[in-house]
Formats: sequence, structure tokens, C-alpha cells
Amino acid sequence: MLNSIKRKVYALYSDLACVVERWKHKKKLPVLEERDRIILNALKRDGVCVTTLADLGFNSNAEMLKTAYHQLSQMEKANNDHLDEKWPQIYTVTDLPEISAWATEKRLLNIIENYIGLPITFHGVHLRKDFPSEHQFGTLLWHSDAEDRRIIKIFLSLNDVAEKTGPFEYIPRSLTSLFSWQYYWLYYKLWQSKYMGIDDEIVKKVIPKSAWKSCKGPVGTVILADTKNVLHHGTVRTEERSTLFFCYTANPPERPELCTQYWDDTYPRLELNPSLEPVQISS
Repeated sequence: MLNSIKRKVYALYSDLACVVERWKHKKKLPVLEERDRIILNALKRDGVCVTTLADLGFNSNAEMLKTAYHQLSQMEKANNDHLDEKWPQIYTVTDLPEISAWATEKRLLNIIENYIGLPITFHGVHLRKDFPSEHQFGTLLWHSDAEDRRIIKIFLSLNDVAEKTGPFEYIPRSLTSLFSWQYYWLYYKLWQSKYMGIDDEIVKKVIPKSAWKSCKGPVGTVILADTKNVLHHGTVRTEERSTLFFCYTANPPERPELCTQYWDDTYPRLELNPSLEPVQISS
């Protein structure tokens, strides 16, 4: 009991210290172009912004996609036809220069730093293939991530995403603000699940399906999301979906042990680089 109280007091102190640091860093935040401020405003409002590679217009777009598709072609065929629950196939691609060059584009980092409000760290990239499923499990359940107090994850579609390929879906933050009873009810249900996730039927009890936002789009659709503060999930699909997952947090994050998966040996690599380290972004 005493240890539990100590942990809660420390967590409150840590959160307050983070607020102070964010306030102190405010004057150091990089200036954004108007087109990038639109992305920032969407993140602040809803916790998610959907754009495209074409609209971002980075010089690194073409080489990044070329490398991603090459890596995708090298992935082993999954032997999971016999399984009821087909877990995603994940490879770490952080050390591929064409992909990391895109991930560390200055305009992109400036947007993320303005949202997180502190110096940031780019942790790495996963190349991920998700398979058909008839029911919700794993990240198909509604959940929030835990690496930091604010997280930006970028999901870059490598195929057209429609209902059949299971789009990313989220609840706009305005519907689950700290001042709403829905927030406390949903996160109580998450706590009951030991933060493993809750299904559609639970969410429907307080947030109607009509209010859920589904992120469909063509190849090259880019989703920026604060996966800590926005309840989200992947949806049940009948066809495969391939995506790049990029992860950014404050430097350092609240829970660094959850971030190592983007650059350590948690997942296999198609091309290995023994000197791999997370990329630290200084201000």
C-alpha cells in the first residue's frame, strides 16, 4: 500500500515537472510553415492528422518508398493459414538510410517537436504486414500506447487502404476529454482489461460508431497520431495491409524500456546493421 502511494506521488511529481519543462521549452520551439501549422492544429484538436506523401512533398519520398517496397518484397511468406489469430509480421527497418532520411526530415521533426512541446527522439521504424481476421484481438482492440505522455506515431500506407484492408480507426480527442465522463468510463474499462484493449461493443456503449473516424486512403496516405492520448485500433480486415510505423517521443520518454523495440533485436531485420542506435534529435 505504501509503495503504491509512493509510486502515485512520484508519478504526479514527474507529470508536473514535465509540464514545467514544456513551458520552459515553449520559446525554443521551431517556427513552422503555414502548411505544417495546419497539421499541428489538427493534432492539437483531434490527436490525429491524415495527409499524403504528395502533400508533404519531401525530397526523400521516392527513395523511401522504393526501399520500403524492396524490403516488403523480401519478407518471408507467413505460415499462418491454419491460425485463428494471425499476428502481424514485423521487421525493424530503422537502420535503412533511405527510410531514416524520410523519418528525420526537418519539417517533420519541427511539427512533432511543436506538438510534443519538448526536445524529441526518433526511436525507429517497423515494416509491418497485418493479416485477415474474423474477430478483434491484439491491436485490433481499442487501446492507447504507453511509451510517453505524448507520442507521435506515423503510419504510412504501402497499399490502398479501404474497409477490406482494415483501416486505422480512432475517436477524436474532443469526445474523450479529461472533463468528460466518457473518458473515465473508457479508461476504467481499459484498466479492467489490464490495458490489453477493449472491443467495439464496449466502446459503442458510450461513443456511437458514427463518431469513430476511419482513415482510409490510397498508397502514400500518412497518418500522424498521438497514440497515447487518442483511443485507437486497427479494424478487422479480409485482406492484408502493409504499413511503415514510425515512433517519436520526448527525449527522454517517460518509459524508455517500451521504445527499444524500434532498434534492438525484438524483431528481425532483412538487412542488419550492428551499430544501430536510436537517433537523438537536439534542439
